[in-house]
Amino acid sequence: MEGEILDVILKVSLLVFVVSSMLAMGLSLTVAQIIDPLRSLRLVLIALAANFVAVPLIGWGIAELLSLEEGLAIGLTIMAVAAGAPFLPKLAAAANGSVAFSVGLMVLLMVVTVAYMPLVLPLLISGVEVNPWDIASSLIFLMLLPLGIGLLVRARYEDAAAGFQPLMTQTSTIAIALLLVAGVIVNFDNIVELVGTGGFIAIVLFLAATMVVGYLGGGRDPAVRSVLGLGTAQRNLSAALVVAGQNFSDTRGVLTFIFV
Repeated sequence: MEGEILDVILKVSLLVFVVSSMLAMGLSLTVAQIIDPLRSLRLVLIALAANFVAVPLIGWGIAELLSLEEGLAIGLTIMAVAAGAPFLPKLAAAANGSVAFSVGLMVLLMVVTVAYMPLVLPLLISGVEVNPWDIASSLIFLMLLPLGIGLLVRARYEDAAAGFQPLMTQTSTIAIALLLVAGVIVNFDNIVELVGTGGFIAIVLFLAATMVVGYLGGGRDPAVRSVLGLGTAQRNLSAALVVAGQNFSDTRGVLTFIFV
């Protein structure tokens, strides 16, 4: 009975976190704020190449190097193709980076991820059949649609958006706390088993390598360089959990790897 309750908490908190974080983001932004920092074609191309070419190759290389078991390799692959972390603006502010660029970069990577994941994921995970529409629809309806609604409300009802935005932010914070706690409890035995499998080493190598790739591609401006480094290393937890939860929940080790 406890296990069933925790599973429900896990699924509900995941949905609440994804939707509320996207709504909060849309309620706090304007379309101009998203577009303006992306006027540099060179920087956009570098960001896309780093996140959607270099990072998946790094993930594949690490999985091969460490001979990860299927579930861990799938988890790493999902993280590698999921870009556009909702936390990026907060990380950028903490690192004294360009917050404006972080917002534009986050939305750019998120939008591309919606089209990229369904096309590329089935090619990278051999022997696993993935329905592209299942992945795309979950990202569209759970991420892009709430973001669009938030942007629309912000554009037409600025005062209402200002009032709702803190509530959505607080809701997403509570939801991710519940998500992580429930996830750790449900997957505790699997997390313990991850020790000695190469999973922890894979995570450290992946984060370090992707951070370096993004940082080096950011050019000479420290404020931009730090954001691109963080934006490349910090993957889209929301997208990864949605895809893993809806498509690979029965595959041992996938959700565990992402949680860790």
